[in-house]
Amino acid sequence: MATDRSSADLLAAGISEMGLVIDAGKQRAMLRFLALLERWNRAYNLTAVKGIPAMVERHLLDSLSISPYIGGQRILDIGTGAGLPGIPLALVHGERNFVLLDSNGKKCRFVRQAVIELGLDNVEVAQTRLEHYRPPEGFDTLVARAFAPLSDILAKAGPLGRAGSRLLAMKSAGPEAEIEAAALAPEQVRRHALHIPFSGVERSLLEITLEPQAGEPHG
Repeated sequence: MATDRSSADLLAAGISEMGLVIDAGKQRAMLRFLALLERWNRAYNLTAVKGIPAMVERHLLDSLSISPYIGGQRILDIGTGAGLPGIPLALVHGERNFVLLDSNGKKCRFVRQAVIELGLDNVEVAQTRLEHYRPPEGFDTLVARAFAPLSDILAKAGPLGRAGSRLLAMKSAGPEAEIEAAALAPEQVRRHALHIPFSGVERSLLEITLEPQAGEPHG
C-alpha cells in the first residue's frame, strides 16, 4: 500500500535525522505495532492520534527520541498507555528487559497482545497503579512520558529505583516550574532538548538521578 510505503519512508527519514541506527526489520515491526494500534483504536479509543503517518511522528519518533538515554538492564515505562514509549524502545533495545506499567485494563490488554504479536520476549506488562507496584527487584532506568507532574512521579516511583537509577521524564518546553516544585538538588537534574523530526514541537527530557530510599533496598 502507498500509505505503508510513505509511512515507512517517514519513519526511516526521522530515524536518520535523529542520528539513530535501527535496522529495517525493527522498523517494520514498529509499523506492524502501529497497524495493530490503529485497528484496536477503532473500538477501544486507545489514542487520540489518528492515521499511521501521524502515529509515526507523534508516537514512534517521539518515543525513539530518548533511545540514546536508556541505560542499565531493567527499564520501567511508567504509565505506558498503549505501549509508548516502551514498545518502540524494547524493539530497539532487545538486550534489555522492560516492564510496561499501567492501571488501565483495556490498554494493558492491547499492550499484551502487541507483545505477543511482535514476539517481544524482553517485555512484561504490569497492570497496577504506580504507588502500589513493588516488584522484588528495582530498575536502572524509569521512563515517564506525559504521565504526571514531576513531584508526583518522584514520590511514587522513588522506591522502585536502586543505586545509580535514573528517571527520564519527557516534558514539554519550559519544565522549570516542575523542577522547582520537586525541590531537586541542581546536581540531580540534567536537562536535554529533544528533537522530534517533522513535529515543530519543542520537548525536554529531564534526566534525574534518584536518591536511595530508606527502607527500600533493591539490588
